[in-house]
Amino acid sequence: MYAQGIVALFPYLEDPYSQHGYEHYYDPESGSGYLAWRLKTIQRKTAEERGASVSKSPKVGGPGRVRQPFTFDREPSDEDVEAAIAVLRHSADEKTVREKMKMTFIYRQAMVNDEAKSSDVFLVFPRFLDTPGLIEQDFRFLFGEATANKFLEKWPTTFKEKVIKECHGLEPTTELLDLMRNAESAAEVENGWDSDMSAILLLLHLLPPSAQGRKRPGKLSAYQAVDQLIRFQKVGTSVQQHLDNITQSSQPYLLAQGSTQSTIHSYFIVVDKHALPCKATGSVGAFDELFKAHYVFGTSYSSSLSSFFTFVQTTIYNIDMGETKETPRVAELRARMVR
Repeated sequence: MYAQGIVALFPYLEDPYSQHGYEHYYDPESGSGYLAWRLKTIQRKTAEERGASVSKSPKVGGPGRVRQPFTFDREPSDEDVEAAIAVLRHSADEKTVREKMKMTFIYRQAMVNDEAKSSDVFLVFPRFLDTPGLIEQDFRFLFGEATANKFLEKWPTTFKEKVIKECHGLEPTTELLDLMRNAESAAEVENGWDSDMSAILLLLHLLPPSAQGRKRPGKLSAYQAVDQLIRFQKVGTSVQQHLDNITQSSQPYLLAQGSTQSTIHSYFIVVDKHALPCKATGSVGAFDELFKAHYVFGTSYSSSLSSFFTFVQTTIYNIDMGETKETPRVAELRARMVR
């Protein structure tokens, strides 16, 4: 509009060889032109001037942040930790496992935050691979009961309905319409994911990978990014076979085993080619555990799911609010959701 105004007020400045005559001031197709260049220059100089006078702390919130435990009695001695680790390698008693995992929590957090040692966490603590509920226990040590309960309390009662409502304003695609139909269904879903998981995947359509910036070659769509969040496996199929077929390590995702996508019998969190059994048997609880696994193991979000997980982190769990780098789209959606 500014470019149009310039050539309207000063016709001799119009470029007769361009389509509209004002593209040298601003070309909406390429985002180029004098006005765009000038704004970028002003923004850069302003940022440099601010940087010279005010030292800003970088926003480092999220799963990679080193934290102090929310509450802990005392730090055990090195001898106690070594003895507990030895017990954990062999004991299958759940009460004993939980007690020894608590004793080794601080040691384990130091381990997952050390790049040289983090890949060995499942060798040192193999009970993650066969004892459901340990991710939840570690997360509660990190953040406390109130934070740990927030997704299970807020998603079904508040956010699920609001996410579905927001999706009515999106451009309809076959995948989106299928998810909306399933999410709004009060009966058992015939094809596709159940109502709760469908609603979670709708949030991914509101915060797709392209929401992080202008689309570039290789950028995934929301539909394509679903595989980085959850994958389905027919019940009776070997979980180990699924792990063997992984060609490269990826960020944590859910593996759902069942007769159909809407009838899931068990969930696993796949991380570093290991499958950790979820304690939850429902999709909301399984997703809750997946989110928490990022913090328990100090694992960053998948780049394609960064906006999606950041919204869940700051808006629903209220973790590191104001200390986490967010896209404008995340902040915009939160403003509409929480008012």
